Amino acid sequence: MLELARSGSPEGLWLRAERQTRGRGRLGRAWEAPVGNLSASTLVRIRAWEPPTATLALVAAVALEETATLYLARAGGGDRLQLKWPNDLVLGSAKVSGILLERTDDAVVIGIGVNLAAHPDLPDRLTTSLAAHGAQIEPGPFLETLAEAFARWLSRWRGEGLAPVRARWLERAHPIGTALTANLPDGTAFDGLFDGLDPDGALILRLASGERRVIHAGDIFLL
Repeated sequence: MLELARSGSPEGLWLRAERQTRGRGRLGRAWEAPVGNLSASTLVRIRAWEPPTATLALVAAVALEETATLYLARAGGGDRLQLKWPNDLVLGSAKVSGILLERTDDAVVIGIGVNLAAHPDLPDRLTTSLAAHGAQIEPGPFLETLAEAFARWLSRWRGEGLAPVRARWLERAHPIGTALTANLPDGTAFDGLFDGLDPDGALILRLASGERRVIHAGDIFLL
């Protein structure tokens, strides 16, 4: 998809892999997906007047949560999906999906992986799949619904700014006051309580001292 972006492919293109063996997640982590899971990427062309490019992570997150919630409800699943900053989808405290943004020139490639049928056993975090919660979902139809939801939220992001996306994200996230750990890129870590998002979509963590710390990058874990 990055090569297609560099060669001038238009916005709105989606690619889906039936199986992924050499994918990668944030911070260079390996990401493998068997047949039955969703591995897909789309392309967005950036314009100078738009909201900050990094907030496309929130756009992708709200579109994915909306889509997954729809399919889970159709299957009769009673568990509520929640968003964890910046763009993880979780059931309880177990991760269901991952989203990665990569930029080249005026293009951003948004890669989305969803555990539809199976989930890995990871040493550092809990994972689950939608199938484990009663939803049998084919990747193709799921992606069609996701693409429509993403286009709609992208249009709102461009036309109305970040505010409606941020509001939807907060509505579907874990509650204010949820205990979190933030592992920052410099190796430091902070425990605190979730205190919302700032106007630009950064995480606000309220520490035991009462300080409100704004997190722009890091790994977030539910405590």
